[in-house]
Amino acid sequence: MTPHTLSRKAAIWLVATLMMFYGAMSMASSLRLADPSELVGHWQLQQEARPGTACTLDLLQNAALGAGADCLSQWVGEAVVGWFPEPDGIAITGREGSKVIFFSRQQEGVYEARLKADELIVLQRAAN
Repeated sequence: MTPHTLSRKAAIWLVATLMMFYGAMSMASSLRLADPSELVGHWQLQQEARPGTACTLDLLQNAALGAGADCLSQWVGEAVVGWFPEPDGIAITGREGSKVIFFSRQQEGVYEARLKADELIVLQRAAN
């Protein structure tokens, strides 16, 4: 091999490495972890399969669920008591702190989750 061939291979590897590095950085920056205070407040829960069935759900400052937790518990099939933000959504937790259901962020103020029966639940910021 000539020195010119080695430098060409090195340049190709360098470009590929930089593309992977900057691609990972841009992906990480697009998944910003929301501050919990941004999510605290009143939310509306709606089952897509049952348009008339809706509940309100309060996400409290102390990472607990307030009013509406019993409604969501019935839909999920087990008690839900807490929540925490994740880079791509909101996790709802059970009594032991384990994740019970995950709401994936669809757009600002709108999250979706699927129940085991493949029913879609939409969690949307309630109008003030």
